[in-house]
Amino acid sequence: MLKRTGKDLNVALIVLKAILIYLITVFILYPNINLLINVFYKNGSFSTQAFSKIIKSQRALKSMTNSFILAVSMIITVNITGIFCVFLTEYWKIRGAKILKFGYMSSLVYGGVTLVTGYKFIYGSNGILTKLLIRFIPSLDPGWFVGYWAVIFIMTFACTSNHIIFLTNAVRDLDGHVIEAAKNMGANGFTILFKIVLPILKPTLFAITILTFLTGLSAMSAPLIVGGTDFQTINPMIISFAKSPYSREIAALLAVILGTATIILLSIMNKIEKGGNYISVSKTKIPLEKQRIHNPFCNILAHAVAFILFCIYMAPITFVVLFSFCKPLDVKQGRIDFSALTFENYKTLFTSAQAFKPYLVSIAYALSAAVIAAVLAVIVAKIVHKSKNKADAFFEYAVLIPWLLPSTLIALGLMLTYDTPRFILGNKVLIGTLGIMLIAYIVVRLPFTFRMIKAAFFGIDDNLEEAARSMESGTLYTMLHVIVPVILPAIISVVVLNFNSLLGDYDISVFLYHPLFQPLGIVIKSASDETATTNAEAMTFVYSVVLIIISSAALYFAQRLMRQRKKAK
Repeated sequence: MLKRTGKDLNVALIVLKAILIYLITVFILYPNINLLINVFYKNGSFSTQAFSKIIKSQRALKSMTNSFILAVSMIITVNITGIFCVFLTEYWKIRGAKILKFGYMSSLVYGGVTLVTGYKFIYGSNGILTKLLIRFIPSLDPGWFVGYWAVIFIMTFACTSNHIIFLTNAVRDLDGHVIEAAKNMGANGFTILFKIVLPILKPTLFAITILTFLTGLSAMSAPLIVGGTDFQTINPMIISFAKSPYSREIAALLAVILGTATIILLSIMNKIEKGGNYISVSKTKIPLEKQRIHNPFCNILAHAVAFILFCIYMAPITFVVLFSFCKPLDVKQGRIDFSALTFENYKTLFTSAQAFKPYLVSIAYALSAAVIAAVLAVIVAKIVHKSKNKADAFFEYAVLIPWLLPSTLIALGLMLTYDTPRFILGNKVLIGTLGIMLIAYIVVRLPFTFRMIKAAFFGIDDNLEEAARSMESGTLYTMLHVIVPVILPAIISVVVLNFNSLLGDYDISVFLYHPLFQPLGIVIKSASDETATTNAEAMTFVYSVVLIIISSAALYFAQRLMRQRKKAK
């Protein structure tokens, strides 16, 4: 057994903290400070020139307005849709609830640029549903699915995943005693729903609303792909302005404005949340039984809406799977010939190194970033967990900084600091370009990883560490052989979630990817452009299907591991 003196342990801990301080300073603090310097300092003096450029840019001003319009709209549409979906599967007695839930959960494994591209191929000018609509409405403009309404439609059904995860658990945790007591007092279904159930769920709904608003404020893929020229939000404008050295400071200032708005809104909403009054429930609970909708008309209406929503959720995935078996020309023309379905697209993917390369690139990036972020989070969590040293709080606050900032601001800060974007290749070293994108992935996912792993530390029995210390085990030995095995399920779960999140990423990689090593999100987005080849469009559906399979398998693996862990406890 490895034994160390207290002096050795202190030296090792000091060295470890010094390394962490260096990494935090170089890759979290300095890039964001440098971004501010690029915006507000010109030739060694303070400058407001960037503000003047934004005020004179109608595109920039309109994009900011559109971002807030989208964010406010999503609070309404996403909450209504998400709440309704959860209540249809968890609160009311609806026939086929398990099938409905399967469809509503599709947003968990099919999102981002992949989902938006799927919607465009279905509802776009050459989409199969658009052509079907034109048969019944000949005067319909083939380009109808563009602009605000297209963006809000996609974002509404793409962003109910938080409701499916968090609100579902909250509804399941409702106290059956409260519902039964209300019934015994003569309250009808609507009274119980609006006077009792929804107020109890208010904390969860408020948290989801915050996440929804921030998602709308930072929207990227939907406005970029289907927003058209009339409805571009801040993030697509940041990409547009960042491509040119002459307008890069506008991109930087837009990113700063977006980050500032995010921090202010989080502060305001958190204050409102703390000041809220919520209904408490009894200490002894009984499981909630699903409620019948006694009014025949309301019951039929609820079933009808439930299956309409199911069709909307499942349409993109269904057609993506079908189109993945179609010939490139059929894909281009938006038609499905069931007699000509083929496996050629899949054969191309798995036999062509060039076709499969984006998967290898994305998997390498996503897995590396997920694992490294987990390792760093474990180290930081170990340092701050039950630490009596006030200086250690620096590490916790530092790794949570990216939680407050949009991913585009982080990526742009790293881009401007280390000058390795895809827009400026020049004589840059390839390994530097590849490395900085990996760092961006790690920084973006580190806050979430740290929060989850820090929570897992509270489940560690203090006696285990005391026993290890009494046997004079080294810090590294205790970490690897005592602490990590206990929190391993949480570590694996967060690695899987991060892997899924980064696998099809576009928002970060668009700033930092190298043309020779394009990740999956970039390839899928390129295939949605009007100039894309027929083969590229056909391969997009194959990429999407395989991506869904990988994400679903990873999610299933994580859930199964957690179930086994609960049984073991």
